[in-house]
Amino acid sequence: MTDTSPADPTHSVRADIVLPCLDEAAALPQVLARVPAGWRAVVVDNGSTDGSADIARSLGATVVHEPRRGFGAACHAGLLAAEAEYVCFCDCDGSLDPALLPGFVRRIAAGESDLILGRRRPTGRGAWPLHARAGNIALSRMLRGRTGLRLHDLGPMRAVRREALLGLDLTDRRSGYPLQMVVRASDAGLRVTETDVPYLPRTGRSKVTGTWRGTWNAVRDMRAVLREPARPAPRAVRAEAGR
Repeated sequence: MTDTSPADPTHSVRADIVLPCLDEAAALPQVLARVPAGWRAVVVDNGSTDGSADIARSLGATVVHEPRRGFGAACHAGLLAAEAEYVCFCDCDGSLDPALLPGFVRRIAAGESDLILGRRRPTGRGAWPLHARAGNIALSRMLRGRTGLRLHDLGPMRAVRREALLGLDLTDRRSGYPLQMVVRASDAGLRVTETDVPYLPRTGRSKVTGTWRGTWNAVRDMRAVLREPARPAPRAVRAEAGR
């Protein structure tokens, strides 16, 4: 019998991938080569001096310039520049594989989750330094106390519907941005889940967690986010949660 049922719409999902970038010239070619076919890479240059923006542009990426320094500032500029129904985030230092993101988006399109985070699983020596891992564990515990979410990682690889994320009205423009996204999504009733992803040694030195000082500065920013009172969910976000 010929199958006349419509094709599964989740197999053709498209997304924009936001790639915050500060001096990642060495890693950009390999990262952009892994962007799924038909998807748009939005490289947000956050003040690079190594020609990252020119390299990204030459490789077909959309380049957005965000002069205000800060991981959150770069991520949010990319979100505002995104146009697809789904938006993904990924570091562009070679530690994470953008080719895995269609699986995230298909799960959201299928109604399994609203915000999916990649739980980093180190696959190479030195991929995740002890101080960075310790900071992540501390934040995961604090997040559980604030929201009840039993997440193991607050990594940068994630996917969500763009309109739902815009509806959360994120305000942090520093290292607290990824955590604020999760906290406000939880407060709004969005389903937040995680899935394992391989985590490779990055190309070059981390600007955030490359040192104990950088790690604990990030923890400080995120503690401020956790002290924020719960906010009522906007109507548009409640609608997304009910999909």
